[in-house]
Amino acid sequence: MKRQIHLLTLPEMPFFCFPESVGIYREEPEHSVTRAAGALNNFNIHYVASGTGYVEIDQQVHTLGPGEAVLYFPMQAQRYYSSEDDPWDVRWFHFYGSGLQNYLIEREFHRSPLWSVRQPAAFEEAHETLLKEAERHRMLNPAQLSTLTYSLLTVFVEQASALSDHKSSNSGSRILELLPIIQQEAAKPFILEEWASRIGVSTYYFCKLFRNVMEMTPMEFVTRCRLQMAKQWLLEHKDKTIGQIAVEAGYPSVSYFNKRFMEHEGMTPSSYRRLHGG
Repeated sequence: MKRQIHLLTLPEMPFFCFPESVGIYREEPEHSVTRAAGALNNFNIHYVASGTGYVEIDQQVHTLGPGEAVLYFPMQAQRYYSSEDDPWDVRWFHFYGSGLQNYLIEREFHRSPLWSVRQPAAFEEAHETLLKEAERHRMLNPAQLSTLTYSLLTVFVEQASALSDHKSSNSGSRILELLPIIQQEAAKPFILEEWASRIGVSTYYFCKLFRNVMEMTPMEFVTRCRLQMAKQWLLEHKDKTIGQIAVEAGYPSVSYFNKRFMEHEGMTPSSYRRLHGG
């Protein structure tokens, strides 16, 4: 099954990024692409939702499975193809824009062509949204196409880690499974040893896995969860003092709560409540 839309290339492009084409190839065991260096002047990402595919780089064959992707920069030689025995479900988009080269290089996406997407559902949802817009309206809403392309690209940038660095994927999945529980219990004292024991690893390895998956420390994640709860409670429970909100969010010290809130929001809890309290 193929779903694909090819769009007009804009000669004077007013947007940061824009799609040249977007699509899905599913159950196409003969899908195979070879492009010589210099043949294609746009970026493209091919992401594997299921099945197996292969990418050839410097005469070496690399296997891509679910949740993994290849990113090509403009003018690069390209060689990728589906497994015949286990055809891939590959989601792809080609895109261009004058600022993209610096944007991706600054974030070190030039250092590897092969990537693993930590939370595949987010990428697949953003890709489907872009594809549906292109299918329904083609070039009628160029600003929307640009916005959705940027949204998809930022999901990739946020979620991708170099495949060469992507180890212990099973442990990484266990970290993802813990996130809703950590979020729910964020106001409780965070005891690192207890969380590490839940997935059977040392505290050092837990922190390493957590940073690989979330690109932040466990405590930074807990802090974000606590402050998010506090922001909500400041507006929903106007009868409670700042001190009461602080304690309920896991901060017995009001001064420390104020400090952390200021660091993230640029204002005190009292100022936030006045500004958004209606």
